[in-house]
Amino acid sequence: MDRILVPGISVHSMTSRRDFLRRSASVASVLLAAGEPRLLGANANSKIKPTADSVILLWMGGGMAQTETFDPKRYTPFEPGIRSADVLSTFPAIDTAVDHIKISQGLEKIASIMDRGTLIRSHVQPDLGRVLHHKHQFHWHTGYEPPQSVAVPHIGSIIARTLGPLNPDVPAFLDIGQTIEGSGDSESLKAFHTAGFLGTEHGPFLIPDPADAASTMRPPAHISALRFRRRHERYRHFMQNNPILQAGSDFHQESLLRSVENAHRLLESPGAKAFDLSLEPRSSYDTYNTGKFGLGCLLARRLVEVGARFIELTTEYIPFRRWDTHVSGHERSLEMKREVDRPIAQLVLDLEARGFLNRTLIVLASEFGRDMMTEGRPERFVGECNSIQQPEVMTETKHYGMHRHFTAGCSVLLFGGGVRKGFLFGKTADERPLKVVENPVSVEDLHATIFHALGIPPDLAYEVEKRPVYVTKDGKGKPVMALFG
Repeated sequence: MDRILVPGISVHSMTSRRDFLRRSASVASVLLAAGEPRLLGANANSKIKPTADSVILLWMGGGMAQTETFDPKRYTPFEPGIRSADVLSTFPAIDTAVDHIKISQGLEKIASIMDRGTLIRSHVQPDLGRVLHHKHQFHWHTGYEPPQSVAVPHIGSIIARTLGPLNPDVPAFLDIGQTIEGSGDSESLKAFHTAGFLGTEHGPFLIPDPADAASTMRPPAHISALRFRRRHERYRHFMQNNPILQAGSDFHQESLLRSVENAHRLLESPGAKAFDLSLEPRSSYDTYNTGKFGLGCLLARRLVEVGARFIELTTEYIPFRRWDTHVSGHERSLEMKREVDRPIAQLVLDLEARGFLNRTLIVLASEFGRDMMTEGRPERFVGECNSIQQPEVMTETKHYGMHRHFTAGCSVLLFGGGVRKGFLFGKTADERPLKVVENPVSVEDLHATIFHALGIPPDLAYEVEKRPVYVTKDGKGKPVMALFG
């Protein structure tokens, strides 16, 4: 069966013509919408002096427990018979390179570089009713609460469209590590892995497995370069004459075609070598190689070096696995920390040594935090969490850890891109409920801070269907200026 390179619709990989038609239909609502979005008025000309050129978002998908990572509380070791309500953290706190900042055991490498970063302990999420991962993931990545009447874009797409590529041969927005097709939550993941009204060419270049990234940069071994180019021309003709796509606006048709052209230009670009991790020295490769996420950190570093504008690297959201620690939270957190600690620290050190850290903003975040006893916000009980009951008294190790979703306080870690070094911002209560008590930072304000680092004002807007859509909700996001040095 013929295979088609389809960038921006779902995955930047080889897919069948049947899949292409199906995925084209899935974006028909976008294609049938208005034409090209237009930057509005004076907002298009920002006077903000940028402190960063690129962003790496390290996404701890599934809800990283803040008390087990970057906001440790009173530690209680496990023993049968302890009361669940008495347990706040299942790991002891450790010292970091900054005297007044402690983080959780198991993150010793990150602790050693804390003098290069800013730790926010006061990130809060809104009340979206029943706490569901897909709602909060959508909200965090777009800045808008679902559902929306217009296809709102991912923050990476906003940055890619507003600033353009740093290197025209390298995708401005890449997403590493998340399997979408065939996953149990594929439709909800697709909802925010999109450029929405901005057009397909600004959508994410998806790399589900960084170890296999190089294979997306070359034609299949059995196809010659000449045959591959001819096939590309046939596919371009097919796309231009696809009745599904013809129903859309001229802008969205051209955007989809440009996305294909960009993908094929990348195949013949020197920048394609950045995707080939086999070219990395073995000692460096081994340092990063703690698994898929670790190799993703290595790939992210290599992509920044060749001019990627926005990279999201995820530990991968898989319901009831990874950071989604409903059961055996202590053991699973230990596994996750082993996977992320060393490569994150090495990413920061390597970018610093190569002169890229000052102009690269690294953001480590999650859709919400966790608490063993509270579901949602302390002041609003929203029902049981996926029918998992935390017993009053623990009898097994599977009861020991963070089980419920918590939206009243979680942590965000920043490095580079003009943020302060060795800085701690915000505070949560020392006893349950562990909600923010100083300097709350909303998703809108965190996005405004990221945009500010890139020179984008929070009230920048695109005109869509004759109305403004702002890059932060209603244009009211406020950058947290205290975070910048």
